[in-house]
Amino acid sequence: MSGSAAFWLTLFWFALTYLGLALGRLPGLRTDRAGVALVGAAGVLACGLLTFEEAVTAVDFATIALLLGMMVVVAFLRRAGFFARLAGWALGRVRGPKALLAVVIVLSGTLSAILVNDVVCLALTPLVLHLTRRLGLDPRPHLVGLAVASNLGSAATLTGNPQNMIIGGLSGIPYLRFAAKLAPPAAVGLVIGYVVTLLAYQSALRAAPSGPDKPGAGRDNQKKGNGAGRDRMSDGRRHTTLLAKSLIVTTGAVGLFFAGFPMAVVALGAAAVLLLDRVNPEKVYVHIDWGLLVMFAGLFVVVRAFEVHVLAVSGVEKWAAAADPVWVLSGLSAGLSNLVSNVPAVLLFKPVVGAMPEAVRETAWLALAASSTFAGNLTVLGSVANLIVVEQARKEGVLIGFWDYCRVGIPITLLTLLMGAGWLSLARY
Repeated sequence: MSGSAAFWLTLFWFALTYLGLALGRLPGLRTDRAGVALVGAAGVLACGLLTFEEAVTAVDFATIALLLGMMVVVAFLRRAGFFARLAGWALGRVRGPKALLAVVIVLSGTLSAILVNDVVCLALTPLVLHLTRRLGLDPRPHLVGLAVASNLGSAATLTGNPQNMIIGGLSGIPYLRFAAKLAPPAAVGLVIGYVVTLLAYQSALRAAPSGPDKPGAGRDNQKKGNGAGRDRMSDGRRHTTLLAKSLIVTTGAVGLFFAGFPMAVVALGAAAVLLLDRVNPEKVYVHIDWGLLVMFAGLFVVVRAFEVHVLAVSGVEKWAAAADPVWVLSGLSAGLSNLVSNVPAVLLFKPVVGAMPEAVRETAWLALAASSTFAGNLTVLGSVANLIVVEQARKEGVLIGFWDYCRVGIPITLLTLLMGAGWLSLARY
């Protein structure tokens, strides 16, 4: 195949894939993002743009293994009732709306820094809905706070969200060093998130509770089987043992991450230890986002073909060598992350960062991680975590409109992007 034909064929499959990712599906079809990535990868292989062996080599299995392992760990924590118990303990000790908002943001941000933020939102949304209803409060500010805090907190570590996991695999930055660089702006971001949400919803957060705190409401909701009790487990000996085991394994895994052990191996090892149990595996597998893993694999292949047949002849190395590793990269990443989502955006920047001078490459990876994550707060569509919160709330009869979210998300995104880029500019050396 001629170089020109390979160029245009690659451009076609790349454009089709990223258009589908931007729209969430292929026009006229019901193919989702995972299917779109799979179609793109299959097209690349069918046209001979990559051999099968080259496609296999392009897939970063360490990243996929890390994400899979963490999904299994979080699934066991959910089955053991960890999120329900922790949220019930923390949220049940506040009554005022402003204090409740603060607890929601701290809880969401902290858990998202350790675990995958999408799963944190999946677990905490029904609990926040339940408590705000029980206290007679407007749930919207607390749900929006939950979503933005999950994005902000997840920027702190390599296991906080899928795009950070990709960056960890591609960059080789140690877990502890990554956290030391990005945990401070993530923490400041949570403060910004609280203040902006407080100002945007000040009338709703000033309102006094309109309903009594009814004892046993949680038990009633659990019996009805609604969202509030979905993660709740009985306090029997079996579940207490499972909770203890899950916490010990999770704590051990995080400790090994900080100690510098290979994250993929640690995550898979933690998952394996937890799966050696009497819990029905199907109840664990149902919490794993298999579609996300398929999307990752497909995108690795499509981006590799784009790198070989398009970027290699585009002179990206010359541009990347002169580009600012913080401000320019942060701006481009923020824009592209809201166009095609942050995971595809991060993969697209892989060859760009790789072409930058070695002295600034680590700073560029950190800027990409911070900006792609903070940019997820811009609109409801900016991250999967946002969509999880909004969709779960809608199913429970709470409508979070586009402007309800954007009046918080837009200022938080702008402020945190500026703050994050400024921090990395000062701490780059």
